[in-house]
Amino acid sequence: MEPPETHYARNGDVHLAYQVVGTGRHDLVFVPSWISQVEHLWTQPAIARMFRRLASFGRLILFDRRGTGLSDRNVGCPLLEEQVEDVVAIMDAVGSQRTALFAETEGTGLAALFAATRPERTASLALFAPIPRIVRAPDYPWAWGPEERELFMDQATATWGSGFAVGSVAPSLAHDPEFRAWFGRLERLAMGPGGVRPMLEAIGHTDVRAVLPSIRVPTLVMRCRDDRTTDDGHARYVAEHVPGARYVELAGVDSLVFATDMDALLDELEVFFTGTRQGGDPERVLATVLFTDIVASTEHAAELGDVAWRALIERHHGAVRAALARFGGREIKTLGDGVLATFEGPARAIRCALAISEESPALGFEVRAGLHTGELERVDGDIRGIAVHTAARVLAEARPGEVLVSRTVSDLVAGSGLRLTDRGAHALKGVPGEWQLYAASA
Repeated sequence: MEPPETHYARNGDVHLAYQVVGTGRHDLVFVPSWISQVEHLWTQPAIARMFRRLASFGRLILFDRRGTGLSDRNVGCPLLEEQVEDVVAIMDAVGSQRTALFAETEGTGLAALFAATRPERTASLALFAPIPRIVRAPDYPWAWGPEERELFMDQATATWGSGFAVGSVAPSLAHDPEFRAWFGRLERLAMGPGGVRPMLEAIGHTDVRAVLPSIRVPTLVMRCRDDRTTDDGHARYVAEHVPGARYVELAGVDSLVFATDMDALLDELEVFFTGTRQGGDPERVLATVLFTDIVASTEHAAELGDVAWRALIERHHGAVRAALARFGGREIKTLGDGVLATFEGPARAIRCALAISEESPALGFEVRAGLHTGELERVDGDIRGIAVHTAARVLAEARPGEVLVSRTVSDLVAGSGLRLTDRGAHALKGVPGEWQLYAASA
């Protein structure tokens, strides 16, 4: 799916940038946070995949909020009431009478206010890492205090454009230089440094707690179980005060929606928005399959003990998920000390495997990886087929710290700049014939 064309709607004198993806009968509006530029978002593979999947549920409507991105910038301090009218203007421009809303972090205040005040135009509401009140109050103790908030605003203004905000919204990706560079550009495209403090000061007045009991549409509230930035009190408060809301916790440590377990998140959203989950009948696709595992894991576990080893495995899996998000991979499942994932492109799969292998020694162990490209079946969130079996057997031949690929993968990445060293012909257990394998390096 190619990124859609950007159009403009008007609310009074303010021009609002929006895009429409898909042609389904039902509409879905994605409400972003204040750091947004709708065209740049498509350049991040994980976000593009999220948008494509959301567009399969119905007609997806994307936009930049007033004051940010491609929408008009010099509009003063944006009020939530004005932004509710902005969403109405965009819906009118695309001919949408009623829509579902999906929002993340600070954008959830806008979505909640819209659902409460425009029930006739709201079909349902999904909120990820919601924050109904920004600053602490006597009856709301889990929000940031004024001193913490002031320090954050100072740091955000001083470091704007460098990717500073990654550490607060996606700690699992904070040490990924490519992602930080991408996010730094997102900051620069969202607004100039001079607009950061006024925007944050305006956001600091957000408090939509009073409207939560008035929301009468089906509501899903989600967060990452181990979110390091946003206290679980926020999401639990929303779930407890919106009548009939469903509360779901996902694996992960991030507040940024596309840094979480993407497939688990989207599966929840699909059931919520459509009432069904696609499955049952296998979907046959061509994909690159990646298997990883930790070398000598049994010995490491015995040396560290169960508790320390489990903590280290969780850190490793977090690093793997960050790499998957960076290179557009799809996690299928963890396999003890390893991960099974798929990619649409073999070059991205190799680069992801190399990144995992290079970063693992810092945790005190080596990781090896095996890759093969072939046709496989997707069913109920899992994959199966000879391509999966072949990739597993390629992994079994890999040396410690090595990324080993099949001849099929080697042929497909010719001209990519990746170096492939011939490791000879191998008989792969349970796979007919001999297989030429290659060790990959950057």
